[in-house]
Parts: sequence; C-alpha cells; structure tokens
Amino acid sequence: MNSVKSLRAYSRYAQEAVTLLSKQIKLGRKQRQWSEQHLAERAGISRATLQKIEKGEMNCAIGLVFEVAVLVGVSLFEPGSADGLSRTIEHTDDKIALLPKRIQPKPKTIHDDF
Repeated sequence: MNSVKSLRAYSRYAQEAVTLLSKQIKLGRKQRQWSEQHLAERAGISRATLQKIEKGEMNCAIGLVFEVAVLVGVSLFEPGSADGLSRTIEHTDDKIALLPKRIQPKPKTIHDDF
C-alpha cells in the first residue's frame, strides 16, 4: 500500500512567520554554542524533531516550537518578561468574556415572492 502525504496549502504570511521563527531559534542555539543534541535534550524532543523545527517545517507541534524558542531566548509575541504575556492573556480573556457565549448564524433571507 502506497501512502501519499496530504499537501496542505499555507498562506505566504504563515510560511514566512514560521521561517523567521525557525531561523531565530537556530540563531539562538548557535549563539549559546549549543549542539542540536543538547537543545533537543533540554526540550525533551528528538534531534530529528529539532531539525524539522529549525528547517521551518509547518507540521511541527506549536507547543514544541514555542518551548524550543523560549529555551534559546526568542521572544514570543512581546519583548520582555513573561509578565507581559500574562497581562495580554488576561486582557484577551476579558474581551472574550464580553462577547456572546454562542455565535448564532445569521438567518437566511428567503425570497418567496414568485
């Protein structure tokens, strides 16, 4: 049986964002003079997975990518401390709380004037 990988189309912006993050991760690792194996062990992943992250492969789990980024000092979303992220999370939660609990589809207008 021959398995065929499903090709997923990604927007150019998403591809460029992943490319940038992967290059920042690789730069951070090299600036710390860490081997791929050392960073992979610190992150609790295989070296092969780290290589995929550093190549910018789009199918890597986002949690793994973010963890590796944090380990090498890449700022995510906002420069500075994690407190900034906590405040942003709280602010976003507040906004979500103000929205309706359930989004209702707009009723369709029926034109029945034959």
